[in-house]
Amino acid sequence: MKYVIVLGDGMADEPIEAIGNTTPLEHADTPTLDKLAKKAEIGTVNNVPKGMKPGSDTANLSVMGYNPEIYYTGRSPLEALSIGVDMKETDIAFRANIVTLSEDEPYEEKTIIDHSSSEISTEDAAILLDAVRKEFENDVYKFYVGTSYRHLLIWDKGQIVETTPPHDILTKVVKDYLPEDEVLRDMMKRSYDILSNHPLNIKRKEQGLNPANSLWFWGAGTRPMLSSFVEKNNKKGVMISAVDLLKGIAVGAGLTNLIVEGATGGLETNYEGKADAAIKALLEDDYDFAYIHVEAPDEMGHQGSLERKLKAVEYLDKRLIKRVCDAFDNAGVDYRIAVLPDHPTPVCVRSHTANPVPYLLYDSTKDLNKGGIDWTYCEKCANNSDNLIPNGYELIDKLFEK
Repeated sequence: MKYVIVLGDGMADEPIEAIGNTTPLEHADTPTLDKLAKKAEIGTVNNVPKGMKPGSDTANLSVMGYNPEIYYTGRSPLEALSIGVDMKETDIAFRANIVTLSEDEPYEEKTIIDHSSSEISTEDAAILLDAVRKEFENDVYKFYVGTSYRHLLIWDKGQIVETTPPHDILTKVVKDYLPEDEVLRDMMKRSYDILSNHPLNIKRKEQGLNPANSLWFWGAGTRPMLSSFVEKNNKKGVMISAVDLLKGIAVGAGLTNLIVEGATGGLETNYEGKADAAIKALLEDDYDFAYIHVEAPDEMGHQGSLERKLKAVEYLDKRLIKRVCDAFDNAGVDYRIAVLPDHPTPVCVRSHTANPVPYLLYDSTKDLNKGGIDWTYCEKCANNSDNLIPNGYELIDKLFEK
């Protein structure tokens, strides 16, 4: 038996009037998921413990089988693992986003226009990060290049500082969300002066792209300590993701990260390449488990784009899930697959919410639809089922039939 989790980041949503008070999951053309749902277990799962923020960090830890209340030490330290930063016990890690702020006001009065700077490429972001590194880096503060707009700051002998994710305050004035620490706040302000007139940003504006004109620090945390996934589950697994957070969780858990060319974290990511990487790992390379993470639905939710979120869901269905299932079916290999989001990212909110999310659990060897109901995979059907997993970290036990 082979096991797969397909994680459509932020895929869950709320009913939207423009599509007949349905959700993107309900409205999208998803023939593969509809077919699986006929013989699958459909239900809801709560991936975010009460009192914790609904981030991809806490939620994906849950889906991976790790109780965030025990294992979560902050988002950025997980990304540090992915980048290869060996944190000391006294280090504090921060996410260092390169964001787009409005241009005409004093820094404190600016608004966050775009948390991803038009989904800036890693190559462009590295050039801009190097410009601020030359001004700010010393023995106490070190910068590391991540992926796209997502980068890292390590503060030696630092402290946990309350911060706000930039995607939670899109269009809002930044004044009330700047960190209280004077050094961090000063670096953010000065980064605007360095980046706003950088030749690369002038070129980006000429191309109609948002300028990546400010650092934004958030997600502080200490060195993580995850237990071994193999020892917990007796399964050898791979992680397939374009996002440093997921790669970091994989490093901490002892999973193998598979790098897929063209995997970007955006809408036009390499869906087929991710599917093929999982197929090869499970059918040729003797792995038992694959975690396939797709960031696109979340990014489209943050952009507030219904049209692009629908495309992300449909691409996931037709270009990735179908490809994986067809490969197993054609090879005659038994498999169990779970499909779910980590959290909702409603297009009307443009941020994460903590609501339970729908899951689909399919087994190629038996019918898991105990009621014989003509389900489809969406929030409405999941809520109407009797299946509720109160703690997200218990879902993987159900997948593995523990």
